[in-house]
Amino acid sequence: MQNRVITYSRNAFLPLTSVCRNRCGYCTFRRPVGEGCVMSREEAENVLRMGASAGCTEALFTFGEMPEQEAGFIDHIEKQGFSTVLEYCCHLSERAIEYGMLPHTNAGVLEYDDLEWLSEVNASMGLMLETTAEIPAHRNCPGKKPEVRIESIENAGKLRIPFTTGLLLGIGETESDREDSLEVIAGIHKRYGHIQEVIIQNFCPKEGTAMEKWPVVGSSVICETIKTAREILPRDIAIQIPPNLADASRLIGCGVDDLGGVSPVTIDYVNPEHPWPAIDELKVIAGERGIQERLCIYQKYIRKGWYPPVLGNLIDKLGKDIQQRNEINSLNNSQ
Repeated sequence: MQNRVITYSRNAFLPLTSVCRNRCGYCTFRRPVGEGCVMSREEAENVLRMGASAGCTEALFTFGEMPEQEAGFIDHIEKQGFSTVLEYCCHLSERAIEYGMLPHTNAGVLEYDDLEWLSEVNASMGLMLETTAEIPAHRNCPGKKPEVRIESIENAGKLRIPFTTGLLLGIGETESDREDSLEVIAGIHKRYGHIQEVIIQNFCPKEGTAMEKWPVVGSSVICETIKTAREILPRDIAIQIPPNLADASRLIGCGVDDLGGVSPVTIDYVNPEHPWPAIDELKVIAGERGIQERLCIYQKYIRKGWYPPVLGNLIDKLGKDIQQRNEINSLNNSQ
């Protein structure tokens, strides 16, 4: 897989709420309950409309984990006409489909029944394992206990949900911890076969957090982790890096397959200080390997039929659209 064309997905990013039950030592995405803590239906519709107009094929829904456990949150989600954020996400997933985009949801830890419910309107889903180590940064974070996250990833496998997971580097784990985390992911995939990509993501310190002065890992550590991932993970799992957080051009040669979701219409709300590269810049990052657009559900899982019936026609249409765009880009690059 190391010599294959580098891929990416064109998405629209919708952070439905930043209210979260966890209190990670490095996070600025989390906000307290208050006015405007839930993305309004009007805002969401506007993002979906812009995404569709820009040719996005993925609607990425992200929100804080189990926000209903935070006092007062229910009042804010009810103002949008829903009793839970998952109910809201299901509604907007249906709207995304109507706009011609495939929903992909990152919602933190979810119970089996909730995963099953969301899978009826999602092409793929994701949950970062981050690390199997118990670290101070995850103190007061019930959803960051390794066994809880592993169970959620396994449940997604039982439900045949095409899945994204990954490691967050530099949050207090050791090199041995990273290897252990990759071994755990490899083991889960060998049992269920549902992990389509693993993100190797470097932690970026945020001002105002407990870890704002925390030392960061360098490109050499990221590269070594990518190489380790390529050795440990099954060959059918793509290795992804976020192109806005690290020196992606330098890391491509370490064994990277994919640059993840890049949005032409929205910022990276988890790392807002790091803007996405423009789509044309991805060609420069990929270098001689070349770049191709993909769907949020990988072709392997499309062939297996691991998607809800409601998405069948849309997956077929978007797949043909992407193939045509890739062929045009390839032709233009050869001229």
